[in-house]
Amino acid sequence: MESTWQHTTVLLNEAVDALFTKPDGTYIDATFGRGGHSRLILSQLDPTGRLIAFDKDTEAVAVANAIEDQRFSIRHEGFSGLRDMEAGSATGILMDLGVSSPQIDNPARGFSFRGDGPLDMRMDTTRGESVAEWLATAEAGQIAEVIREYGEERFAVQIAKAIVARRQERGPLASTAELAQLVAGTVKTREPGQDPATRTFQALRIFINAELEELQQALEASLDILDTNGRLVVISFHSLEDRIVKQFIAKHSKEVFDRRAPFAAPKAMKLEALERVKPTAEEIARNPRSRSAIMRVARRTAV
Repeated sequence: MESTWQHTTVLLNEAVDALFTKPDGTYIDATFGRGGHSRLILSQLDPTGRLIAFDKDTEAVAVANAIEDQRFSIRHEGFSGLRDMEAGSATGILMDLGVSSPQIDNPARGFSFRGDGPLDMRMDTTRGESVAEWLATAEAGQIAEVIREYGEERFAVQIAKAIVARRQERGPLASTAELAQLVAGTVKTREPGQDPATRTFQALRIFINAELEELQQALEASLDILDTNGRLVVISFHSLEDRIVKQFIAKHSKEVFDRRAPFAAPKAMKLEALERVKPTAEEIARNPRSRSAIMRVARRTAV
């Protein structure tokens, strides 16, 4: 039963406080997860308010479907689906980019090296290829590029070569334990307290789910669908995500001058950066998985 794996929402009150500006607004929880943020938003909406959630994970969608509230709806798709929404229709958009604890803790999902399970890692298990399927055919150069770019792993080439050698000698990797053991035997040094497989698992998960590409698409879509003064709240958990969010907000928080028309009025900025928030020491003590979280908040200026 999934109830075995509990999820603690990171920056719950901080995120909803930053997002929420009026009780009759239309809000978007772009990554429903297990619904912690959504439930708190619903508790603050008045009868005319609305909450629309997105999630690729069928298990998350099943949890969302159990919410009996006419103000709430769930879409079984990734948050790049924001681009299909009506311009100026959202009062606030929340993106929590973390992997939920039930996904990590359930070995059957294949996200973690801490328990043995199928080497899958897909957020949406109804479509696309698993990590095992991709590793069964990918060339060493492709594997190394993914592990280096998405995991910032300095031993990417050695790991990729070991994966291909293992495939040629004994067949493709099929389980998380097999991959973790292979990486541990290849990576000889690692930061204190970090498992040698951490960066490789992160990289393969990001790649197989196209997480960074989808984040970029969702951020661009947010500019169109946020109404004037609407809030954008994004919680990221590693440097690659946070860099994208930080650069996106910075890019759109300044006026744009057209060099071809030096005397023309500049295009107005689209966002105003409001704050950067990290979990408190108390939250980290209660939920160690929150320690790497960074929340960035911006306001949509005049549309």
